[in-house]
Amino acid sequence: MIDSLQSKQSSICVIGLGYVGLPLALEFARRFKVIGFDINRHRIDLMKQSMDPSNELSSDHFKNRDILFTDQINDITDCQVYIVAVPTDIDDNKVPDLKPLKSASKTIGEVIKKGDYVIYESTVYPGCTEEECIPIIEQASGLKFGIDFKAGYSPERINPGDKSRPLPSILKIVSGSDDQALENIAQLYGSIISAGLHKAPSIKVAEAAKVIENTQRDLNISLMNELSILFDKMNIDTQDVLAAAGTKWNFIKLQPGLVGGHCIGVDPYYLLHKAKELDIEPQVIASGRRINDGMPAHIAKKMIQKLIAKDVNPSEAKVLVLGVTFKENVSDIRNTKVVDLIRELKDYSVRVDAYDPMVDNTEFMHEYGFSLVDHLEGKYHGIIVAVSHDAFKNLEHHAILDLFLSESRFLFDLKGIFYSLKNETDYWRL
Repeated sequence: MIDSLQSKQSSICVIGLGYVGLPLALEFARRFKVIGFDINRHRIDLMKQSMDPSNELSSDHFKNRDILFTDQINDITDCQVYIVAVPTDIDDNKVPDLKPLKSASKTIGEVIKKGDYVIYESTVYPGCTEEECIPIIEQASGLKFGIDFKAGYSPERINPGDKSRPLPSILKIVSGSDDQALENIAQLYGSIISAGLHKAPSIKVAEAAKVIENTQRDLNISLMNELSILFDKMNIDTQDVLAAAGTKWNFIKLQPGLVGGHCIGVDPYYLLHKAKELDIEPQVIASGRRINDGMPAHIAKKMIQKLIAKDVNPSEAKVLVLGVTFKENVSDIRNTKVVDLIRELKDYSVRVDAYDPMVDNTEFMHEYGFSLVDHLEGKYHGIIVAVSHDAFKNLEHHAILDLFLSESRFLFDLKGIFYSLKNETDYWRL
């Protein structure tokens, strides 16, 4: 398999060209012949013009790459390795949404041949690859897993917005359906990953390792959020407490905040889903999720309390929210908890404007049903700095102060980037 790829007699197909699949496809295309497949034709058209729809990669990343971008299934029939990097989200009931994963598996089943490999990178619960995906491939292809084709799982670890950790410098977990599959998959990824590989003993182990990485982080942040709620009741600044506690050598330095996005805010539900299938009710994981999911309501309630204390009727109040992405310096709006915060405020009849220079307003309107303002102007009772984009950090202080109504200057600085305005505003931070 490796020899065939190196001689470019066969190709690698990467299915799903989002923030994970595109950089992976482009990195493989340095050495191998690659077909990048995505069902979104608009995204394909942009990539054909050397443009990353996720705004993570520059046009230079597309140069000197042996890659074809396509949304046509006929273009991927001659590939030998199929790598799946489609999104794995949750539905409105917090249940894993496997539709993209199953759809990709069905597509592979329609084109896979004897001797081919299938590798999954999408985050799933332990057992999903072999219990959900492989049977779909077998049914669609008529081939037998382990005899006619092999599989593996190599979880993605790309951190959106983090320019200091490009794909080759991120240590990669690899696994295979048997010893031969593991060695071939390790050799394949080893050709592009300079940071090294960890060979997991099974696909389930690799799946479990990935899903607990973000579950652990979710739980640690939930502790910080719970502490921030407690200290707020005690009129203690949480950041002052963390600064003091952080002087101990083994204190884990994490911050409270909104926990959304397509990883930390989603992955624990995959583990919870599998646990419930096994008649286990994980107390700690579920508790952490409840706390983090409840933070938008906590912040909104705090704003309402501030308004009422100043004799401002919430229905007559106007609040500006700065930043709607799930984290700083990215354009990704998937599963952003800032939208939950905005909706909580609107439930109190507060008039809310939201501004984010990183976000395409048409995309945001399509996803969430309301528009962003396209520039900063107007007068507000309160401003919530929800995301610490560099564009906000670089704002002159007078630009912030000029947005307030004279009788009200509630500044909710969730990321603490405007602490120097503490004495000029009614300042609050997590």
